[in-house]
Amino acid sequence: MQIAETNFILDPAFDGTLQQQIQRMVSEGILSGRFRPGQRLPSSRGLARHLAISRITVTLAYTELLSGDYLTAKGRSGYYVSETAPRPSDFPVTRIPRSDTVDWARVVGQRYSGQPSISKPSDWRRYPYPFIYGQVDATLFDHQNWRQCALQALGQRDFEALTTDYFERDDPQLVEFIARHILPRRGIDARPEEILLTLGAQNALWLSAQILLTQRRTAAMENPCYPGLRDILSQTRCNLISVDVDDDGLPTDQLPPGLDVVFTTPSHHCPTNATMPVDRRRRLLDLAATQGFLLVEDDYEFEMSFLSPPSPALKSLDRDGRVIYIGSFSKSLFPGLRLGYLVGSEPFIREARALRATVLRHPPGHIQRTASYFLSLGHYDAQINRIGQAYKTRRAVMDQAFRDHGLTAAGRDSFGGSSFWMRAPTDVNTSLLALELRDKGVLIEPGRIFFDQRDPPTNFYRLAYSSIPAAKIPAGIALIARALDQTGPT
Repeated sequence: MQIAETNFILDPAFDGTLQQQIQRMVSEGILSGRFRPGQRLPSSRGLARHLAISRITVTLAYTELLSGDYLTAKGRSGYYVSETAPRPSDFPVTRIPRSDTVDWARVVGQRYSGQPSISKPSDWRRYPYPFIYGQVDATLFDHQNWRQCALQALGQRDFEALTTDYFERDDPQLVEFIARHILPRRGIDARPEEILLTLGAQNALWLSAQILLTQRRTAAMENPCYPGLRDILSQTRCNLISVDVDDDGLPTDQLPPGLDVVFTTPSHHCPTNATMPVDRRRRLLDLAATQGFLLVEDDYEFEMSFLSPPSPALKSLDRDGRVIYIGSFSKSLFPGLRLGYLVGSEPFIREARALRATVLRHPPGHIQRTASYFLSLGHYDAQINRIGQAYKTRRAVMDQAFRDHGLTAAGRDSFGGSSFWMRAPTDVNTSLLALELRDKGVLIEPGRIFFDQRDPPTNFYRLAYSSIPAAKIPAGIALIARALDQTGPT
């Protein structure tokens, strides 16, 4: 019995190639039980004619399904569903009405889901003017070499690195490269035993907070700051103090006594982009030694240094082992990579390694080895250079557009980055402004979420140039300026 061609309908919204879509239609038909062992598939010519696509596309899809034992070929008579193809489950699924009687609000308390967080539309690419932060620009990413490195990591030579359960360990090849090439650029000398790979910077912040803080300890954080850090610290139930930043970042003279840990972004403050001068960094280290607190340094966006070289990392000036350093490849490679690293004294890293193992073992081996090849073969540095040049151009275009339309940048950056921190008139609520601009195809990030939520200002916002081509920036800024001119008091 032949499977009718009418069972196959192309989905124009499918995220993949035509070949992949045909493979999925056949495999799903088999796994759902609609296509049964021994049934004949439509001929490649007939299916290609029915779908109005190339015959070779259908042939390649059938060939892939043949290698996966979904199909079998019988001489010149065509392709059939294999007798040994994966079968649908025989376990009956019965849909019954369900009434959830659990009072989940009382049980879980919404300690995590109830927190305010940065919101970005998942379809941001369809907006003409996406001034949103932290998303990858496909035109700047080295797809070809990343693909080659991923294929290399899948090879026979790297089979153990791909499949091994490292448990508490990491890919030694990647750790060695970080120790020898990445950290020295920040002036940091670290042994492999002092480095731990994490699932991005946020995971590194969480590990640090879990180890260093309890309900009896006190932490200080910058205000404004990365909202994810505020959530992480709040979950520890520690005594949390917010310290307002100035044009040079975290002011040391505003830190109160009795602190246990200070979280800071000295090289590139989030979100204002301020850079802490070296003399203030030294004062901060001296204060930490005098008062006995630790420092967690999130070295945010240090790679994007196209205006001037970045200052030495706080960790590079540390002589007492008081600084725990956090780095990430999410901004320099792509956010979905979720690969970062912690650097600290060996006893701390040993504890962090044990905690990580209880939660997620380690980052996937294939991702670690792929990143290792991408870095060691020079592709990473080439990409950083390419991104830096593009961002430099976009920043200059945006800066000129600000001057043309009278917009005010509130933050001051020293060496680059990927965004501007902006201040609107005090009577403007940028959360409402963002909703208005979205209808006009413009995406901005309201700034309220970055501040201490007890009394946050409402007139700040962030404009990133990482996700928008330079040619579109002037028109987008003009729309923002026009909306601000038309916005009255809130």
